[in-house]
Amino acid sequence: MSSQSLPTAIVTGAGSGIGRAIAHRLASDGYAIIVADRAAAPAAETVRQLQDNGHEARAVVLDITDPIATQALIDGATNLRVLVNNAGIFNVIPFDTLTADDFRGMYEVNLIAMFTLCQQAARVLPEGGRIINLASRAAFGARHYAHYVASKAGVAGFTKALALELAGRQITVNAIAPGVIETDMLLERPDGLDEMRAQQPTGKLGKPEHIAHAAAFFASPLAEYVTGQVLIVDGGRSVGGTAAF
Repeated sequence: MSSQSLPTAIVTGAGSGIGRAIAHRLASDGYAIIVADRAAAPAAETVRQLQDNGHEARAVVLDITDPIATQALIDGATNLRVLVNNAGIFNVIPFDTLTADDFRGMYEVNLIAMFTLCQQAARVLPEGGRIINLASRAAFGARHYAHYVASKAGVAGFTKALALELAGRQITVNAIAPGVIETDMLLERPDGLDEMRAQQPTGKLGKPEHIAHAAAFFASPLAEYVTGQVLIVDGGRSVGGTAAF
């Protein structure tokens, strides 16, 4: 199959971690990948890895809070079939020092930018198109980052609302809520890793590939009748409660 006839998947934040893993998995499932990231070097590395494995991929470097840049991203995606909204930010700020600007900054990236991309993509996605949003298990409650919790709860709620809006066009909209995943950002804070593992029913932390498998399911024909769902992928941690990790 020529690269021009491949279905295209956009994965935001695909320069590393979960986004990179999703890009690899969707590429292996037959998608041409647009690696969208704010950092040029990591995006280029993901593209290099994909191309070395024989996959079709290219990078788009952008600020996802810029609606002009995101519209250009959508306009340049030939044969778009899947949008994965993975890009997001996270920081720890105790409630008593949180500011309105902290909330606004978190919402601009984690929720408003996602809404904008969904709206722009929905205008061109055909019947059978897929939108996959990255929420977080933290959306169900966590300490020390209420602004992040609120933004990801917004992702979960927005996903359900948009699923109803687009159901008549046979476009599915689902979300994945990861638990603690071994990304570079997490591994840079090794002081708490042992405690995190001890809290997991499985005794181990998740890997980016675990989230990629969930994304692949939502993008596949197997999920044709699944929409408006938030799939928690956390090794069972949420079964015993949703306390902060």
